[in-house]
Amino acid sequence: MTLLSVWQIIRAYFHVDAAQGFGKDIETLQHPRIDLISISGHKIYGPKGIGALIVRRRGFRRPPLTPLLYGGGQERGLRPGTLPVPLIVGLGVAAELALREARHRAKICQAFRERTLAALAPLDPIINGDSRRTLPHVVNLAFPGIDAEAVMVAVKDYIAISNGSACTSHNYEPSHVLKAMRLPDIIIQSALRLSWCHMTPDPDWDAVVNIIRKLR
Repeated sequence: MTLLSVWQIIRAYFHVDAAQGFGKDIETLQHPRIDLISISGHKIYGPKGIGALIVRRRGFRRPPLTPLLYGGGQERGLRPGTLPVPLIVGLGVAAELALREARHRAKICQAFRERTLAALAPLDPIINGDSRRTLPHVVNLAFPGIDAEAVMVAVKDYIAISNGSACTSHNYEPSHVLKAMRLPDIIIQSALRLSWCHMTPDPDWDAVVNIIRKLR
């Protein structure tokens, strides 16, 4: 029995939250094992307020989704209401451009990443995660002994950075992801998340480095 046939027999559906990876991690999200993918328009420079749930049939069977709202028969009865046509068109165009320009954007982002790490090298940052499995537009690093919140406040006039994802910005608890990676508390408390895109200009890294150096 092949892995594919086992997958068809086992009625466990695989959903991927691809808000961060859609339009960037192209090949991974094309994996045939994925049954459902959630995407968000603003993450690929489309309009805010629009997203999509991509559903793949397994053979001739659709995943057994249950609607959260009831009303009209729009979206095959899964989501009632008038469709926001301008937002949908904007999402479609943004997705088309993201696919067409994916390699070009990734190349620019990778170059930005290399310049960023080179500029911060005098501070001896610790890079969290496997760089071989990291998308080129984001990096999580730490300056041991310096509180992440202190760095964020100190450099706010030059760059906007965070100590976690926007989804957990209301919560000042240590990152559950970094804890799952079994990193030491001193690393987690000083961990910072930097992200950019193919349109991001280079900040004044010399000023940023000097500010962080003074926090030690």
